[in-house]
Amino acid sequence: MELRLLRYFVTVAEERHFGRAATRLHMTQPPLSRAIQRLEADLGAALLQRSASGVTLTAAGATLLDEARTLLDQAEQARARVVAANGLTIGTLADTAEQAGLAAAFRERHPGVAVRVREADLTDPTIGLRSGLVDVALTRAPFDDTGIRVHVLRADPVGVLLRADDPLADYDSLRVDDLADRRWFQFPDGTDPIWRAYWNAGAQREGPVVRTAHECLQAVLWNGTIGMTPLTHALPAGLVAIRLADMPPSRMVMAWNDDDGNPLIRSLLRLTVKEAQRG
Repeated sequence: MELRLLRYFVTVAEERHFGRAATRLHMTQPPLSRAIQRLEADLGAALLQRSASGVTLTAAGATLLDEARTLLDQAEQARARVVAANGLTIGTLADTAEQAGLAAAFRERHPGVAVRVREADLTDPTIGLRSGLVDVALTRAPFDDTGIRVHVLRADPVGVLLRADDPLADYDSLRVDDLADRRWFQFPDGTDPIWRAYWNAGAQREGPVVRTAHECLQAVLWNGTIGMTPLTHALPAGLVAIRLADMPPSRMVMAWNDDDGNPLIRSLLRLTVKEAQRG
């Protein structure tokens, strides 16, 4: 018996209705009905009695329901143990370092899981999701999210990063047009174009190429270059951030590959949402 067929059967048995079960399983009703028929053929017994109002369990179906739930629970536990043994790789941007509370909560929930943290340069905001370098990314949107599931944790206002002695540094807020004649730090060739467009405020810019958040700060500090930054960031002495009134906020997100069913990712998501709400 395939675990997939058992999962389908348990869902139909719990819903007592093929239509509701299909909706819950995110599939259409005909393939679900064929799957149950295949399971019945494999077992040589009718599992469900069908009627216009729904379905009821036969004696064989009631017996299988208990066994199927046990088998599915055991399979999930085995999968969780295998996943835990392999650990979890989390990708982060440098600006997402405020993770002490999240790390503590995850260690408490999963004491036996080894966590690896990967910090990448600014070229790839997914920090290696598509290439399999990380299982999950704590990062910022927008970026090309084809094949990637994204959960928004919060939205942070953004501003322009300036040297403290810049003529614009005393303003309460600015607009993007106020910065049209300035040099902006640039991300390298090959950078996600949606990501690059956002941090360039939607226009073509000229300026020095930077690869890390630290290089962004140094480009402003040493050369008077400018660029955008979330206003939630702590800045070193000599730098200020002035709110950009006409820029949409930067969304802090958790992202993972759409086809990745790793249960540790779901657990991390729940903990991350709690930490974001607490913060």
